[in-house]
Amino acid sequence: MKFRAFRVSEQLNEEGQSYFETAIQLCETDDLPAGEVLIKVAYSSLNFKDALSASGNKGVTRTYPHTPGIDAAGVVAASDSPLFAVGDEVIVTGYDLGMNTAGGLGEYIRVPAQWCVRRPEALTLKESMIWGTAGITAALSVNKLLQRGLTPDKGEVLVTGASGGVGSVAVALLAKLGFSVVAVSGKAEAGDYCSALGASRVVRRDAIAESNKPLLKEQWAAAIDCVGGEALGSVIKQLKAGGVVTTCGLTAGTNFNATVFPFILRGVELLGIDSVEIPIELKSEMWSKIAGEWRISWPDTAVTEVSLDEVAPYLDAILAGQQYGRVIVVHKK
Repeated sequence: MKFRAFRVSEQLNEEGQSYFETAIQLCETDDLPAGEVLIKVAYSSLNFKDALSASGNKGVTRTYPHTPGIDAAGVVAASDSPLFAVGDEVIVTGYDLGMNTAGGLGEYIRVPAQWCVRRPEALTLKESMIWGTAGITAALSVNKLLQRGLTPDKGEVLVTGASGGVGSVAVALLAKLGFSVVAVSGKAEAGDYCSALGASRVVRRDAIAESNKPLLKEQWAAAIDCVGGEALGSVIKQLKAGGVVTTCGLTAGTNFNATVFPFILRGVELLGIDSVEIPIELKSEMWSKIAGEWRISWPDTAVTEVSLDEVAPYLDAILAGQQYGRVIVVHKK
């Protein structure tokens, strides 16, 4: 069976140097990788990792041609697994989807049954992709803060990269749960957007500018860091005694400067977030929360819908750090 997919291919120029091209191509379901479940994808979403894959980043995708898309939500079209039947609506995020396994920017995917989560009854397929990997990452971050005993009365919670995918969801979810959220964004025009998500106030990056001092003034009860780099080092130095920061991103860099002082003098904690290889049971738990007590009413400014034919410029914008919020891809019926 033929289907449309956003494909990335590696080419060679006259000097023998490689470059990458993207195009909508017709593919065959018979050529999809092995797996127990064939899914007709209704919605996908765009993430930073998809932008990396589409630009030819071999740290994300080793072999081209390739179909990116680390998120997919759709209907089971064929199943060799007792866990799922034809017609079941499922969500797939993370694992190898869209990295080296053909992903949700194709109208069909074939994956192991263990990668699939049954759609919670209270959540539509479209809503699941507004969350997607970014939402699961934000949910895991908030969940870890709550497990460490964070409550709204303990003070402000900082979110870096607040206008991006993970940051947008983190701001909205924390506000939903009654926290006073301080949003950090490098985009000068991000104030109204972050406020619409529920941020109490919005600050520029210089509010967490790097300093050579081992400790800075205590400001934040907790933080969700979505960007990494120098911002993370600065946030650690500004956490209140007993504060916690989760980290899940690298758009601002992979290295940060820190000393042991915040950890041994203030007892702060740094917690890593992995939303890719976590057990499917934990993903299912997060989806249940998202469909239940963590359900969010999204402002129109937070979600952009695009067709498969419109994907390329949005991936470029994400890679350049110019895209707000969540971008969901609507496949043709």
